[in-house]
Amino acid sequence: MSAAAMTKSHLQDADMQAAPAALIRASQRARELATKTGTPFVVVEAGKLTKEIPKQGA
Repeated sequence: MSAAAMTKSHLQDADMQAAPAALIRASQRARELATKTGTPFVVVEAGKLTKEIPKQGA
């Protein structure tokens, strides 16, 4: 699924329209923080938890 498709909500509630974009922004910030601090970043890929250890300067 593309990032553009993930930023659109199918929910009618106006407050929920911005939720997908907010989650993407939060994920990006969490990755940046994990990279700066060398902290593992856990994501779900294909239904499985995956721990990424970001490299600084990458």
